[in-house]
This record gives sequence, C-alpha cells and structure tokens, in this order.
Amino acid sequence: MDNFTFYSPTYFVFGKDEEHNAGKYVACFGGTKVLIHYGGGSVVRSGLLDRITNSLEMEGISYVELGGVKPNPRSGLVYEGIDLCRKEGIDFVLAVGGGSTIDSAKAIAAGAVYDGDFWEFYQGKPVEKALPLGTVLTIAAAGSEGSPDSVITNENGMYKRGASGEGFRPAFSILNPALTQTLSAFQTACGITDIMAHLFERYFTNTKEVEVTDRLIEGLLLTMIHEGPRVITDPDHYEARANIMWAGMMAHNNSCGVGRSQDWASHDIEHEISALSDCAHGAGLAVVFPAWMTYTYKHDVMRFAQAASRVWGCNMDFSNPERTALEGIERFKNFLKSIGMPATLAELDATEDAIPQMAHTCCYGDGRTGHIGGFVSLGEEDINAIYRLML
Repeated sequence: MDNFTFYSPTYFVFGKDEEHNAGKYVACFGGTKVLIHYGGGSVVRSGLLDRITNSLEMEGISYVELGGVKPNPRSGLVYEGIDLCRKEGIDFVLAVGGGSTIDSAKAIAAGAVYDGDFWEFYQGKPVEKALPLGTVLTIAAAGSEGSPDSVITNENGMYKRGASGEGFRPAFSILNPALTQTLSAFQTACGITDIMAHLFERYFTNTKEVEVTDRLIEGLLLTMIHEGPRVITDPDHYEARANIMWAGMMAHNNSCGVGRSQDWASHDIEHEISALSDCAHGAGLAVVFPAWMTYTYKHDVMRFAQAASRVWGCNMDFSNPERTALEGIERFKNFLKSIGMPATLAELDATEDAIPQMAHTCCYGDGRTGHIGGFVSLGEEDINAIYRLML
C-alpha cells in the first residue's frame, strides 16, 4: 500500500424529506445569500425547487436562481454563473440535481473567487479555494456530492476535462433516495454504470497488497449487481435506491482509492465521445469500459481473474487464469446489457469517422502529452484500437 493522506469533511444528511432542511444547513455553514443552481424542468415540476426555496426563506436567507444545466455541463453556463455570483454578492452555492449540476456548481464556486479564467483549474491548476457549496442530490451516479472532482465541457472545441482539489468538496450534501424514484430506467442504469466505473477505475491498479480497498470495492460492486436489477424492475424500491445512492458516494469520495494507484483512462476515452455526441456519461462508459478491459487485461491477468472470481462469481481456473479473466469481462458485458445499457459506438450516435479525432484529442488535446492511464499507459494508437473494439 502506498503512503496517502485523506480528508473528507463533507457533512452528509441522508433520508426521506431531508431537502426541507436545506436552509438550516446553508445557515450552519455560513451562507447568507445563495445561488441555487439546477438543471431542467424536473426540479421545478416535482416541487423540489419550491421546497428548497421555502427552506431558505424560513431561515431568512436570500437567493438567486440559475437553471439550465445540461448533461455534460457546459463552460458557457459556468461563466454566466461566475458573473452572477460576483454581481449579486453570493456567498454560498447550492446545487440541486445530479452530477452535472454539482460539477457546474463547483466550477462556479471556484471561479467566483478566482481572478483568472476558471478553465485553468481544468488544465491542472489545483482548486484550493471556492465559495462554500452544498448539494441536494437527485441522481445517484457521479459521486460529485462527496468528491473533490468536477468535469466540464469546454464549448470552445467541445471537449471535456476534469479538475480536482479540496476546495471542490461540498460543505454538506443532502441525499434523499426518494428523489431518484422518478428517474427513468435508462437514467437509473446510467447511474449504476457510472458508479461501477468509478470503482473499476480504482480496482485496476499496479499497487500491490491493497486487500482492504480491494474488498471495499468488491463489496460495492456486488451491491450494484444485487440492487441494480431490483431497482430497474421496481423503480419505487426505496431501500434499493438508498443502497445505490450511498454506494455512489462511497465509490467516488476516494475512500476506496487511497493507498493505491488508479487508472482513469476509460473516463478520458469516454469524455471524448460524450463531448461530441452528447450521450449520457454512464451510457458512454458502458461501451468504453468492456473495450478497455478487453484491450488491457493481459497487463495483469490475475487482477482481472480476481475480479472475475470475487465480483462475478466465476470459477478460478488456476491453470488458465486468462480464461477466467475473459469470462469476467463477458459477465460484465451481459450485466450491462441486462440493465439496458448500449454496447457500441453507433448506439451512442458516434461514428467511426470520429475515431481519429477523438483518439488524438484524448491524448494531446489541451496540453496533454500523448499518453493517458495509470494502470496501462496508452498512446494514440492504443486509443484508436480501443475505440474500434466498440464498433
């Protein structure tokens, strides 16, 4: 196990109807004038926005609203939010929505107190300071409600990049699983896939002797395998929703990733797809991750075989662990198919013609130096080959 530091100060409020207490928690963390940031009309139609604003008014907290966040959140709305925060004297940002909304809110919170261009954070500058941020989560997927991470699409070139720093960790996050019961089966499945991808990005490591975090990751993956089909079959299954929601946070606040190297090539590869085709991030990962696994498994056959045995229940073939590893990848593909996820680039509205551009931007765009990935270092030819496994 590698040396590490880990600090995760977010205050979590979990359970039914807790969104009614949003104002109380904003006040606890010093907010006096709030930017409420959200996406489309579902937050309004469901009455959730009214419940949030009522809770703020009961605490005597003023607020302004900025809606319009799209999946794969855009830089243009971030700039608009930064200007609004400065104009209105905002001292707290409250994100009401899923990962896209929270990621956008994080970018606004950091950019509002920074003299330069917020995009510098997405080019590698650490996020050390931001306006305090709270979240009311409506989709279990990205884990942004507990993480120091954010991903934004730069509209000047339509490519996605991530940023990270302790300034991005929310002060508090309200997690009411009932708020996810209105999601479609497809949205729910995308969230499940995203959660599993966050776990696999950490699982495939070159660090030895990491049994504690191996077992944590395996346990969360088994939870998703158990709860995913239940919630697809019964969207109102509160307890299944609750387990998925907490697993989503655990998957990405990095408690499962400490002391070990991580990969993240699959996310980088997917970001190029969703930036161009605007597909759901989880759907993109469902196509990318099995292809990445198929391309890289020989780097450490026994780690893939271990996942196949412990997570997917495959019998370990010690005389031919490669057979076990490949069986595990196939079971992962079948699971994704069973919850309604796509399997090819065509299903994501991405064309074969776009592969060279995506592979090049993935490796060289916006200052990258030609290789990605912490488990296996992948260059442009490798990324090309992985994309072609998705055809």
